[in-house]
Amino acid sequence: MIKSMTGFGRGEIIQNERKFTVEMKAVNHRYFDVNIRMPKKLGFFEASIRTLLKEYIQRGKVDVFITYEDYTQSNVSLKYNEAVAGQYLKYFKQMSETFGLENDIRVSALGRCPEVFTMEEETADEEEIWGVLKGALIQACVQFTSSREREGEVLKADLLQKLAGMRSDVEAVEERYPQIMEDYRASLHEKVGELLQDSQIDENRLASEVILYADKICTDEETVRLKSHIDSMAASLNEGGAVGRKLDFIAQEMNREANTILSKANDLTTSNIAINLKTEIEKVREQIQNIE
Repeated sequence: MIKSMTGFGRGEIIQNERKFTVEMKAVNHRYFDVNIRMPKKLGFFEASIRTLLKEYIQRGKVDVFITYEDYTQSNVSLKYNEAVAGQYLKYFKQMSETFGLENDIRVSALGRCPEVFTMEEETADEEEIWGVLKGALIQACVQFTSSREREGEVLKADLLQKLAGMRSDVEAVEERYPQIMEDYRASLHEKVGELLQDSQIDENRLASEVILYADKICTDEETVRLKSHIDSMAASLNEGGAVGRKLDFIAQEMNREANTILSKANDLTTSNIAINLKTEIEKVREQIQNIE
């Protein structure tokens, strides 16, 4: 399917008293550019997150927001540092002897000394955390991809409609060409006749002039290539996938052919058709910038 480069997705999982919420959004970008905002404690998973995202996204500037809430109480424990307590007692005794003071230290007072008791967060099971986080990421990616595909289908329908109109314009240029030549031949015949008056018109010479003119304004090659590009773009849209770059290249080639047709046009009708072609091609190019 065709995917737009803009989209939004959200995933949320609560498991084992842990809650992960993932939100992601994207806008147009030439390459895959991802910015991840998450708690520092999840930084270890950044490489894995990027690898997972690449399975769903080819191009686009993607912002990913991850929040993590831990409702467990068992992940924090109180630690007693006996060595630090012993150091305090040693120096309290030394101070008592040095300054002749009563050593009145009690357990409650010792326990309030820095670093005797500390709160330590137990190391979480990284594999378990990644399993939950990955689930939330996949949820967000699936929703994100669906939103891109829905918008992509709208873009595809619009582009196919524009391509059909462009093909009609190209066919109009082809149909107009014989009439241009007939009009030129008649005009040339009339002008030569006026100049020569009663003299005999050299039909062979007249035919040669018409042929030279025809060669000068002939757009057969351009219209054939332009129709081929239109067909190629339509086929790529119907095949789907990450075809944005390919479509952009085809659009550039289409614009080149339309420019040549306009430069060769020596007829107001053909010029107007070529200008309309260029306008439609520019609209197509703008739309293609939204396709992955």
